[in-house]
Amino acid sequence: MPPSSTDSDPARRILVTGGAGFVGATLAIALAVRHRGWEIIALDNLKRRGSELNLGRLREARVAYVHGDVREPSDLEALGAIDTIVECSAEPSVLAGTDGSPDYVVRTNLLGAYHCLELARRLGAGLVFLSSSRVYPVATLEGLGYTEASTRYELADEQPVRGASAAGVSEALPLDGPRSLYGTTKLAAELLIAEYRETYGLRAVVDRCGVIAGPWQFGKVDQGVFTYWALAHVLDRPLSYIGYGGSGKQVRDLLHVDDLADLVDEQIADLPRWDGMTVNVGGGRAGSLSLLETTELCRELSGRRVDVTPSRDSRPGDVRIYISDCASLFQHSTWRPSRSPRDVLRDTLNWISDNERAVLAAL
Repeated sequence: MPPSSTDSDPARRILVTGGAGFVGATLAIALAVRHRGWEIIALDNLKRRGSELNLGRLREARVAYVHGDVREPSDLEALGAIDTIVECSAEPSVLAGTDGSPDYVVRTNLLGAYHCLELARRLGAGLVFLSSSRVYPVATLEGLGYTEASTRYELADEQPVRGASAAGVSEALPLDGPRSLYGTTKLAAELLIAEYRETYGLRAVVDRCGVIAGPWQFGKVDQGVFTYWALAHVLDRPLSYIGYGGSGKQVRDLLHVDDLADLVDEQIADLPRWDGMTVNVGGGRAGSLSLLETTELCRELSGRRVDVTPSRDSRPGDVRIYISDCASLFQHSTWRPSRSPRDVLRDTLNWISDNERAVLAAL
């Protein structure tokens, strides 16, 4: 963890949008703890269940919570001067809009990002934008070569497209093709950021995050899968291996939210050095798990077993394997994930057990 600020640390006003959510609240609190001279503002509309539980945590860390919505420009304009915006607001579900209107996901993820860009343009503020690995097209990811091991799928050494290897998916992967409404709105926001940099001199960095996990996440089957798995083991809820023959061998890399906080802190501290970069941020091959491996690890750490049934049904937008190749990021920074998948699940399970009543109420 970076050291706390000293007297030489200049005062700043930092806006964290989605600041009462899992990622936003964790980042806001980390920044407030590390930089006592900074004013951290967390803006959130509290739409997602569980976000209300973070208000006490924000208050204890002396983060100023503001009830507001990135879809409303007036809510942003009322905040006054801002030095840096950390854009964490999002409808994060890959299934968002597939069973109804896409209005909320488009207005929040794309129009909300536009409103944040306009605020940054008017104020001359910098921007750290949390994007997603879901910007990569589903068909391209599903077409990658793989091998099947006893507990997981592995990416093959040789791949049919550039930007993919046994180490994972890099930023060079072709972006042509559908990717989900969530991924599309995130990619569209990335394109807007590039135009604002070119046209208005905006200083910005884009972090394409894989799966982020850890305490205070209220995971669902379509978002936050590793926390969802941990919740099921503590609360004795059944699980399913969905798709891919029901084997549970599909793989994702995962990153502890505290590791992400370390990186974002570094980027805010020296945004000119990061300006213009778009980097994958994830656990990589060493920080990945299959669902089957996640089940075994949750059983070991929790001492509990839950029923996991195979299902051959597939879900829209699912992929067999995604691992972040973070070589570009690692060439630019000494930052590395310091917490293993075991650490992530252990911390999450402990948090659920320590806060079971509040977690149940939120769920």
